[in-house]
Amino acid sequence: MSLDNTLDDATRTEIEAAAFRRLLEHLGKYPEVQNIELMNLAFFCRNCIAKWYRAEAQQRGVEMDYDQAREAIYGMPYGEWKERYQTEASAEKQQQFEATKPFHADTSAGN
Repeated sequence: MSLDNTLDDATRTEIEAAAFRRLLEHLGKYPEVQNIELMNLAFFCRNCIAKWYRAEAQQRGVEMDYDQAREAIYGMPYGEWKERYQTEASAEKQQQFEATKPFHADTSAGN
């Protein structure tokens, strides 16, 4: 029997939410890990998470713009995070990013 079958919806949601918060906390500890590196290795990044966050909020009737969603994910306004932590991506990283585009996370509002 799958563990999911033994959990009620509220408990499963609490566990998932706690795991999500830990993921954000972990990413927050390592701002030197650039989004392009995440995209090139895992095919998603902090911006993808922000887009998913916004889409899920909107599906539940919560109005949220992309900047608000990114602030929730980055823990600060995106411009501030970018100024503090983002570095210029090398040509090699940019080429890898382009080559891996078919695998990048679907961030359309329907998912």
